[in-house]
Amino acid sequence: MRGHRNHPLWFAFLLHRLSGLGLALFLPAHFWMLSMVLTNPEGFDGFARWTDHPLVKFAEFGLVFLLAVHLFGGLRLLALEFLPWPARHKTLAAASIAGAFLVSGAFFLNAV
Repeated sequence: MRGHRNHPLWFAFLLHRLSGLGLALFLPAHFWMLSMVLTNPEGFDGFARWTDHPLVKFAEFGLVFLLAVHLFGGLRLLALEFLPWPARHKTLAAASIAGAFLVSGAFFLNAV
């Protein structure tokens, strides 16, 4: 009964859920960092210097990838809900992931 889990659209579903979870875990840290601007400007300056590290830049690529995956996955879900859906599901799901790589890769190239 696990045959549906081998379908490419199930992987698109899973990737959308995991990207949402990753973003939900990131947001509290992001808001905490933003609050440092008001509560601890010196600490924020130190944190801002730390973000110049290449490993942090690579992590930013991952974050933008999660955002792009979640965006394109959400658009895919909207299309499923509101548009007549042709038989080329796999191609559209693959195009969503390719679009996410394109967006996050462009961000990464400008961030390095």
